[in-house]
This record gives sequence, structure tokens and C-alpha cells, in this order.
Amino acid sequence: MPEQNETPWFLYIIRCNNGNLYTGISTDVARRLAQHESGKGAKFLRGKGPLELVYQKKIGSRSDALKAESTIKKLTKTDKEKLIQHSPFGRNDT
Repeated sequence: MPEQNETPWFLYIIRCNNGNLYTGISTDVARRLAQHESGKGAKFLRGKGPLELVYQKKIGSRSDALKAESTIKKLTKTDKEKLIQHSPFGRNDT
């Protein structure tokens, strides 16, 4: 059971230079994006830069973040684009 002071988890979506979208979770999205950009993150993103963070949302627990990630990964690209488009990401959706 997560403790009240546990670091929150975030769901994020990155757009590759070819338009593909990658969904992931992290407690520190900026750090994770830097890892992806340096080639130390997911293999899917290697060589597909420049990468653009297009969506992030504070989820809460790791368990909830994993469930949200699974749900988003099942969406079509069109549905993911709608999610990104309607996101208040510019205001840091936290």
C-alpha cells in the first residue's frame, strides 16, 4: 500500500521525429526525457529524435500509472492525438 508521502508518478507521451507516439511513466518526466534523448531510455526511441514531450499528467501511485499507461497504449494514434490536443499540457497538467 503506497504511503502518503510517496513520490507521485506521471504518464507521459513523446512524439518522435517521424510522428510516432511513445507512452511511458516516470516519477521525473524531465529526467526520463533526457534519458530517452541520450539513447539510454527505451529502445523504441533510439535514433528517432528529436523527441518532443507532448503530454504529461500526474497520476499518483505506480500501480495507477501502470494501469493508465496500459489504457493509453491500447488507444489508436487518432485517439492519442485527440488526448494530446485537448490536454492543458501547456499549463503543466499536474
